[in-house]
Amino acid sequence: MILVVADTTPLNDLILIDCEEVLAKLFTRVLIPPAVLRELQDSGTPEAVRRWTEKLPAWLEVHPAQDGSAGALPASLGAGEREAIALGEELHADLLLVDDREAREEASKHGLRILGTLGLLERAAALGLVSLPAAIERLRGTTFRIAGSLVEDALRRDAERRRRQ
Repeated sequence: MILVVADTTPLNDLILIDCEEVLAKLFTRVLIPPAVLRELQDSGTPEAVRRWTEKLPAWLEVHPAQDGSAGALPASLGAGEREAIALGEELHADLLLVDDREAREEASKHGLRILGTLGLLERAAALGLVSLPAAIERLRGTTFRIAGSLVEDALRRDAERRRRQ
């Protein structure tokens, strides 16, 4: 089983585009630290996301880091990012789901393998779980931000994969 820790943004965006269940299909279980849950429940978070957190699915587990190392991470990162990196490092997670560039760079410094929302959707599309073009179109209606070239590359790979099938 792959041990996965998630930051707030991938969960938030997947919930908003109704694709959060791909996490259960890709990974069986996903861990989040308490700060990520607090961010998902924050009053500034979209109502659909806050409602989703009222009854967390069985595949999602809130798990605090025990070693306190989150405080040693850069203050420029959000609390959820710091706790997710600390938890991932403490548990020797196989994968950290995170989108923020600075958080991705910090996670890499700590030896964590990272995957963002676009990469998750690309994996799910390869398994026939979602339509990548449709998911990306829905993502464009959220606050999700990524370089257009990365999106175009993902769409090109997806189209090539579909042609080969």
